[in-house]
Amino acid sequence: MAVNINLMSQTKAIGQFKRTIWAHYRRAGRGTLPWRHTRDPYAILVSEIMLQQTQVARVEGYYKRFLKQFPNFRALARAKNSTVLAAWQGLGYNRRAMFLKRAAEIVVKKHYGRLPRDRATLETLPGIGKGTSGSLMAFAFNKPEIFIETNIRRAFIHFFFPKRRRVTDAELERYIESSVDKKNPREWYWALMDYGTVIYTAGAATKEANPNRRSAHYKRQAAFKGSNRELRGKIVRSALAAKRNKISVAGLLKILGVPQKRFIKILEGLEKEGFIVRDGDDICIK
Repeated sequence: MAVNINLMSQTKAIGQFKRTIWAHYRRAGRGTLPWRHTRDPYAILVSEIMLQQTQVARVEGYYKRFLKQFPNFRALARAKNSTVLAAWQGLGYNRRAMFLKRAAEIVVKKHYGRLPRDRATLETLPGIGKGTSGSLMAFAFNKPEIFIETNIRRAFIHFFFPKRRRVTDAELERYIESSVDKKNPREWYWALMDYGTVIYTAGAATKEANPNRRSAHYKRQAAFKGSNRELRGKIVRSALAAKRNKISVAGLLKILGVPQKRFIKILEGLEKEGFIVRDGDDICIK
């Protein structure tokens, strides 16, 4: 009988990989992270949105305060945009706060205040794409869905593609599917992410390249200083800090010190996305 050597080799490698991941997790897993001590889908959704493009250490304090202020979908859905954005300040990417609030409104209105338990419906909610829907299925509902985020990608590239460049997520998904723990996917993904974090930290300490740079999907983040993202954040903060969350357009332009044409274009974008409302010569956040 013919033997598939490649299949046998891959199976052996996956077994070794799983033993490595679990051993590290038992030794140094981040068991103190607050979102790992809840099974509340709402609280887990909040953590997943906050953790998008934001470091864990920065999220921890915000997460606890946010849940205290908005303990469930209904509380968040009822809150004013200005209140939610004020609670979000310091986390960056204000768009995520608006997505989270709109998702809460939809969950309350269409799903009786309960987070949908299927991936396709989750992806109809604002701010939830393929990766976040998969992580919610795993962490909120303990379902063995396949998903990729930065630390998971790093762990698989490091272990299975040590010298390859332009590694695609499609290639990684085959390994992820073969290795996922069907009985306890929630904890398996925690273990994977913790291992990926250590690889990144160790690489930074030794000045070795981040394995994710060898991903076909790697993109260097654009500089924040002077970017439209920085200016959008300044506009939102300035409006929130003003009396009644209202500030004049002329006053804002003076604060930012950028060309008027660029300024107006950014304002129009914020207005279209629902961040601000024009009120004569002023803008405000409701």
